Order: sequence, then C-alpha cells, then structure tokens
Amino acid sequence: MRYRKLGNTGLEVSEIGLGGEWLERHNTEEVKAVIDCCEQNGINILDCWMSEPNVRSNIGKAIQGKRERWIIQGHIGSTWQNGQYVRTRELEKVKAAFEDLLTRLQTDYIDLGMIHFVDEAAEFEKIRNGEFLSYVKELKEKGVIRHIGMSTHNPDVAKLAALSGEVEMILFSVNPAFDMLPASEDMERYFSEDSYEAKLGGIAPEREELYRICEQNGIGITVMKGYAGGRLFSAETSPFGVALTPVQCLHYALTRLGVASVMVGYDTPEHVRAAVAYETASEEEKNYAGVLAGAPRHAYSGQCTYCGHCAPCPKKIDIAMVNKLYDLATMQKEVPPTVRAHYEELSANAKDCVGCKSCEARCPFGVPIAERMEKTRELFR
Repeated sequence: MRYRKLGNTGLEVSEIGLGGEWLERHNTEEVKAVIDCCEQNGINILDCWMSEPNVRSNIGKAIQGKRERWIIQGHIGSTWQNGQYVRTRELEKVKAAFEDLLTRLQTDYIDLGMIHFVDEAAEFEKIRNGEFLSYVKELKEKGVIRHIGMSTHNPDVAKLAALSGEVEMILFSVNPAFDMLPASEDMERYFSEDSYEAKLGGIAPEREELYRICEQNGIGITVMKGYAGGRLFSAETSPFGVALTPVQCLHYALTRLGVASVMVGYDTPEHVRAAVAYETASEEEKNYAGVLAGAPRHAYSGQCTYCGHCAPCPKKIDIAMVNKLYDLATMQKEVPPTVRAHYEELSANAKDCVGCKSCEARCPFGVPIAERMEKTRELFR
C-alpha cells in the first residue's frame, strides 16, 4: 500500500481508503471481516458519515483495540431521527449525534471532523458565520477532533471551503463521469483528441480549478463516489457507454491534483481485494484514457449513486436502496428472484411513495426520484 500526505494536516493516509456506507447493510461479523481485510492490506483511513446506530457500533467493535491504526473521518451534522438519517444544523441534535458517534466507535477523538454535506454557497456562509462552525472549532480546541474537514459534491462550495482558511481537507466526489464535459458537441472528435490522456482537456473548468487550488493551498482531498455507485463497471449503466474497471476508476481519481485517498465502499472482503489490486496493477491496467477515447456517449447528471442524501423520506422509504434494487433489476431481462426478495423485504418501498419530491430537492445529482419510484412500482408489481 502506498501512502500520501493529506494536504497540510500532517497525516499520511493510504491511497485506497474505506468508505463505510455499504457496511450499513451488514451484520457485526460481516463488518469485521471487511475491516480486518482492509487492515491486512494496509488501509488506514475510514469514513463514517452514517448515523444509523448499528453500523456505528459494528465499526467500533471491529476496530476495538486497534483505534490508533485508523484515521477516522467522522461527520458532524449527520443524525438519526425517528429511524432515519437526517442532515441537520440544529446544534442540540448535532451535538447528541456526534457524542453518539464517539461512544459507538469507542473512541474519545476523531481525526477528521467533517462538516457534513454542504452543497450550497449560502449554506456554507451561514455555517461559517454561525454557531455550527463555532462548535466545530471548539471541538478542535479541545482535541476531540484533530482537523476540520467538509464534505460536498459542489465544486463551487468546495472552492469556498478551500479558500476559507477554516477547512483543512475536503471529501469530494471524483470520477470521470462527474469531471468530464465535452469541448464540443462532436462526441467522436472530443473523445479521440490526441491530447486527451495528457491534458484531460474536457474536464469541467470549475472542477479543474478546484483541484489546482487544493494542491496549491495544501487542502487535502479524499474521494467519494469514485466508482459512481458502481455504474461505471457496466457498459449498460455507464454514462459513457463503455465499462471501466475498479483499477481504472481509482487511477483516474488518484491522478487528480490534491487527491490523497479514495474512500471505496465495500460489501465483502473480495471488494477490498479488487480495490487494493490497484497497488500492483500495470500501467496498461490503469489506463482509463484508452477506454474513454472510444466512448460513444457522455452524461453525468441524473445518475443515482445511492449516496443517501435524499433522506429522510416522510414515508420512511430507503430511497437509495430502492434505486439500487431497481438498477440491479433492470440490468437483467427479468427481475432476479433475489433482487425481488430484497425489495419485498423492505419495510417501505416504491409503492409507498406519495410523490412529494422533497427528496429531489436534496439530491446532489438531480435524479428524478419520484419518476423512478413510479417506474420501480411498475417493475416490481
């Protein structure tokens, strides 16, 4: 495993990390198996944004007695209310949820205290000038958190954070689908440019600027959505119309300026091994540009990456899981029995959707969730 400096924090993190969100679906033994495999392969950084109590406790049990070997990104503002994840800035609830995180992870400090999920400039300024940031800074002064970070999907908000003098590192969504914009409407010409591999000439200018600012100012980046929720692994679901491998996705993210580590979501130890294969991959295996050069199409909005920020749902639908099961089902000619069983076991599913669209206002990627719920209801009828 190779390690990189995380900006100016003084921390050295494994370039392959552990994003904990998929662990929410697993029991204590399964979580421990994944985390043990991460440790065996040199992974030393994990992200826990999830507020669900069981997954926090399971992670805490898995790292018990080994806390010092882990650099933990713990989120401030991710809460569990009435059986659902809720992002909030209500300080009373924020404090209680953060104390719960410390208790369940069995630790008295968090290495990277993350201001959770800020995607609007106005909200960032409100946080920066209000009691929320004051609380975060107080935690740092007391040593309860060692460094201040922030998670966002918006490059403009990330830029504000990087230049603020308050935020030391950023958790940001990076993959070729989110980064690339066509230089012209001629897709064939755009993707066949000889300069593509060297210059990445089609990268969205605001994202390119963000990476440069982070590199210049010592603001470390850890990556979320490096696989775009797994969509990039299949030509049918990839927005490019071609499949990439985990190694190619990782190489793309790790070659962006400022990036220190990619926080990969794992369901099983096999998924861990597929990611850490990057460490011994050849240059040919890492080459994503050669694949994208022949891509027949491009798009990056409207894609569900199962991030869960659409929650809470007034009907307590696990929207991210419903969307994942819908996507899995539509990859086959017929709905697989296992997928149908998982769907029917959900306490609430697409048939319970009332079409209020409150979830759509919170989606970072503009997914038409209400419309997808209707399609899912018909598919599983």
